Amino acid sequence: MNGMAKSGKTKKALLKRIKITGSGKITKRPNHQNHFNAKEDGNATRGKRGDKIAPHELIDDVKALIPNY
Repeated sequence: MNGMAKSGKTKKALLKRIKITGSGKITKRPNHQNHFNAKEDGNATRGKRGDKIAPHELIDDVKALIPNY
């Protein structure tokens, strides 16, 4: 996604999956949170609870898809 031209419109599909906090950090749901959780150990299940801070690699993509970020 890097190198994409910025468009004037916000990608609504992205906004449904992330949250931008008041200080500018990006939170998102952990990967593989919805299905097949019964086979995992307790640490993996507990680690998926709540939202997590997104990695720095995602921030550049978000800036390209959300013009007002």
